[in-house]
Amino acid sequence: MLSKQFAAKDSVVDLIDYDYNVLTVLSRFSLPLGFGNKTIEELCEESGINTDSFLLIINFLLSGEIDAEALHRISPVDVVYFLHNSHDYYLSYKLPHIRANLCNALDDTHSDINPIIIKFFDDYTDLVRKHFSYEETVVFPYVKDMCEGRQSDYSIDVFRRSHDDEVAEKLADLKNIILRYYSTSMPFRMYDALADIYNCEEDLNSHAHIENNILIPLMTRMENNQSL
Repeated sequence: MLSKQFAAKDSVVDLIDYDYNVLTVLSRFSLPLGFGNKTIEELCEESGINTDSFLLIINFLLSGEIDAEALHRISPVDVVYFLHNSHDYYLSYKLPHIRANLCNALDDTHSDINPIIIKFFDDYTDLVRKHFSYEETVVFPYVKDMCEGRQSDYSIDVFRRSHDDEVAEKLADLKNIILRYYSTSMPFRMYDALADIYNCEEDLNSHAHIENNILIPLMTRMENNQSL
């Protein structure tokens, strides 16, 4: 984890230079390239993104720390916007990209094992899709309803109690199978595929941390305030 906290007046390019891993985060805010000398605040305002929400998520991912004061200034809807875009990123780009790299890395001498590895990954993708579908059809509409003043029988605590680590653990299983038992004559390709898998595993963990440490506390506070 990094210790620096970025502010609205900081340069977007300086943010990226500090940790290039934020590039995928910027893409999930639908922020266009061509940053010039823009500050974070200028880029967010031009793109219709709440600057406080952007900074809260970015700084949390960089440092692992939540700005409690900023948490009071953001809307859960802004967090849901980011999470929804993240779902689209994983399902339409990241997971298909990993699958293509994985297929390209498979050695012809393992014709018996290769279909098992691909099936394992496809089953994992189905698990991710099911996990995201629940959030898209139940959790996110609930958040929007609450923010617009509509009551619901659902509670964010239901999501909290069911929000396990199965998705991340399944990917770890695939990674370990390849690391421990798969030999290949094209190691550079498999190393590249493994790097993608490691990156995705870390990214999905960060995704879950945003839900656990930002969205759930925000909704818990909203529910408590409405029950007073």
